[in-house]
Amino acid sequence: MVGSMGSNAGIGEWCSDLNNFIVRRRGILRPAIDMKNVNVLKENAQNCDPSCRIETIDKDAARRLVPNISVPFDLAFHMPQAVNVHPLRYLQALFLACQNLVKELSPTSHAQKAFCLHKESIVKLLDLEGSYDAAIICLGAKADMLPELSGRLPFRTCRGVIAHLELPRNMREDYPDHAPSILSNAWLSIQGTRSLYMGSTWEWKSRDSTPNVSAEEASKALQELLPKASTFYPGIKDWTFAGARAGLRAMPPKTAHGSLPLMGCVNDLVGKNCSCKYWLFGGLGSRGLLYHAWLGHLMAQAVLSSDEQVFPFELTSWKNVSR
Repeated sequence: MVGSMGSNAGIGEWCSDLNNFIVRRRGILRPAIDMKNVNVLKENAQNCDPSCRIETIDKDAARRLVPNISVPFDLAFHMPQAVNVHPLRYLQALFLACQNLVKELSPTSHAQKAFCLHKESIVKLLDLEGSYDAAIICLGAKADMLPELSGRLPFRTCRGVIAHLELPRNMREDYPDHAPSILSNAWLSIQGTRSLYMGSTWEWKSRDSTPNVSAEEASKALQELLPKASTFYPGIKDWTFAGARAGLRAMPPKTAHGSLPLMGCVNDLVGKNCSCKYWLFGGLGSRGLLYHAWLGHLMAQAVLSSDEQVFPFELTSWKNVSR
């Protein structure tokens, strides 16, 4: 995987906080907010995978989960097995799981296997020539910073701000300890009985990737998000602002097949005479956590076989448009 990283560092440093949580809270509640929403969510609930069930519940049942939640259509959808994931710790744990798997497989294999974290600063992809047989580019919106790919990937960039809110000490009514997070036209990711994250804004065409949020940007984000959150959780008015962070999304283009990830070999963009084969893994969008493992498995097969036909054609069709 290619990243613009700094000096070499041990895996222990990178995974130093794995003693903390990966899954903060289980359960997500989605109240229906309009008739279109009702119809789509009903269809989803009827066709959901049995291993990840969606419960259709009424207003009273929703309020037993989250007291005082507003359910205007007397209908909400509860996903009891859904989870809030800490992304960095999840990636750290995933790395360690892969490393442990290699250790388990090595004694039974004739070929020596190793799984290493190597940090190296690069200016361009061609800096990797001669060092690797293959490189997978998974830099999100920053993939466009590589000169070989700059302006040649059909990402739709979008900056998003997330606000951290806390309950003041003089407020006695905590958010219930085992109550779910809430997903609607804004979302509330519950971090504890008196702490939550509220998101997210969508600033399309932004190129600003800094995580820092100015007071002005934070104020605008609150003006946008609080009215949305208050429509389903009126109690949000009692919470106070405690900070904000931002990130830059690399969203896939809209196509006749939907907004699908961008996968495939990009040597046509980098240079056809390269000794290293370069692969793009990007544009996963808001559903990336749901299918990243499947896509990662496909990517591994494609790299090892040097054949991008492993991917469904919908995931590589962007290359035909970009040419």
